[in-house]
Amino acid sequence: MKILVIGSGGREHAIVRKLKESPLVEALYCAPGNGGISRDAECFPVNAMDKEGMLALAREKGADLVFVAPDDPLAAGMVDFLEAAGIPCFGPNAAAAQIEASKVFSKDLMKQYRIPTAGYEVFSDPKAALQYIREQGKYPAVIKADGLALGKGVVIAQNEEEAKEALHSIMEDKIFGESGAQVVVEEFLTGPEVSVLAFTDGKTLVPMVSSMDHKRAYDGDKGPNTGGMGTISPNPFYTEEVAKACMEQIFLPTMEAMNAEGRPFKGCLYFGLMLTQDGPKVIEYNSRFGDPETQVVLPRLDTDFAQIVEAVAQERLSELSIQWSEQASACVVIASGGYPGSYPKGLEISGLDENGQAQGVTVYHAGTKLEDGKFLTNGGRVLGVTALGETLEEALNKAYAAVEGITFDGAFYRRDIGRRRPQP
Repeated sequence: MKILVIGSGGREHAIVRKLKESPLVEALYCAPGNGGISRDAECFPVNAMDKEGMLALAREKGADLVFVAPDDPLAAGMVDFLEAAGIPCFGPNAAAAQIEASKVFSKDLMKQYRIPTAGYEVFSDPKAALQYIREQGKYPAVIKADGLALGKGVVIAQNEEEAKEALHSIMEDKIFGESGAQVVVEEFLTGPEVSVLAFTDGKTLVPMVSSMDHKRAYDGDKGPNTGGMGTISPNPFYTEEVAKACMEQIFLPTMEAMNAEGRPFKGCLYFGLMLTQDGPKVIEYNSRFGDPETQVVLPRLDTDFAQIVEAVAQERLSELSIQWSEQASACVVIASGGYPGSYPKGLEISGLDENGQAQGVTVYHAGTKLEDGKFLTNGGRVLGVTALGETLEEALNKAYAAVEGITFDGAFYRRDIGRRRPQP
């Protein structure tokens, strides 16, 4: 197969590297890609949102399948457009991608089909939203922009002042554009968080191994929310008992709810879960592989990834038996100084070989470019350094040892990835 992967981040690099292992894959293309991805696939400067450009590229290269990885092109109907032109895709169509693209849609879906989630109300008027928060009188209060906001459209307000400020910036200043025309105000849940990605073709759903993301910028879960500063797999809080409850109460009911709504979901469905005292509840859905969860989950996949991707596209997932490694996996993200605020670009990275890799680990490039044989920073999250080990401790030690050898001006990373464990 010739496969074109759409996207330019660490998730796409992990997808490309896993597809590259498959004997079924004859050629790999990526658009727009990045510095590190260019060492594993042929990259083309086509914007991820450019439907005509992607179709032209897919045709020119004779792509047998297009893997649409990021949320924006999925929500904008990239899959619908390419499939209408006769090109098979991995990823949901626009109607199914609403499960991530609209928080209002996903919350209403969960309410209607009794899928456990936090209590909530929807508002299109900031004054009414603030009045509701006042009446509830419970803090922290969770405020979510309805639409896509680069993973940053959630504010956890600790008091009325913060709630007022969040509603003003989302709904009146429109910092996320039309994504903030409506907001969801929901109750604050507590408990360990778990990410579970699942393959589904709309008929069969197969959960992948669990993972734990670390969203805050600094050690001790301090600082602003980011796209993710590191991950581990498996998630130490996700027991077999919890997995069974999630399958019965959340995973299969979600697939069935989408079918009942006439929006069958094909691709990777991401479940962001909170393990509360009342059992597991959904915090959010994503309509694609999570970033940086993909960087710890795919390295543990033993079954041919291209075979799975093709089976999902052809609605034959039930024919496969998907196997996973017993090894643990850890990813530490190295970010640019200033992230998630403003940060410089174009800084030279040292400590990588000519392929952008380091010994004993896999380095996934998230925000890099390659110029004159040198890897330069080109984003907020620059690299994800992933290691496998017989134990989580071993995987973490290997990842951190490699991270210490990779440097650029202003680089920072969290030193406490994977430290949160269940209390005995």
